[in-house]
Amino acid sequence: MVSRRKINEEGHKRKFLAVVDGTPECGKAVLYAGRRAQKTGGALILLFVIPPGDFQHWIGVEEIMRAEAREEAEKSLDKMALFARSSANIDPELAIREGMTREEVHSLIEEDPDIGLLVLAAGDSKEGPGPLVSSIAGRGAAFPIPVVVVPSSLSDEEIEAVT
Repeated sequence: MVSRRKINEEGHKRKFLAVVDGTPECGKAVLYAGRRAQKTGGALILLFVIPPGDFQHWIGVEEIMRAEAREEAEKSLDKMALFARSSANIDPELAIREGMTREEVHSLIEEDPDIGLLVLAAGDSKEGPGPLVSSIAGRGAAFPIPVVVVPSSLSDEEIEAVT
């Protein structure tokens, strides 16, 4: 059950959610989401999901592995946040979750009724658009909010033109 979106209520504004996953194309999603947020008076959330790891070692090793994964997530988010600030003049909200990406995206959307649009970027490999796009926007997939898939082949100028 999806919570009611509050983006049109007083005191709320539409948030655009982009997933940062370290792929070359995720910058396209951040650019699109950031420019749309900036042009519409909205906000931007950047989400990094740390995949569940095999953290079943000794407690000390598990803590080190989790800390390293979190540090890497923070670096990736900081890099994309800097990109959003410079390309869209918007200061994004940053979120880090641990788990399966699809489930964590759903959870964040459930928790934040201001999220109105999920923006993903499709890879251009012959294997397909990428696992995240395939799982969220694939055949038979139901999703609680609109999903925009930005082709990785679009130039920054073309993204600017459509935002």
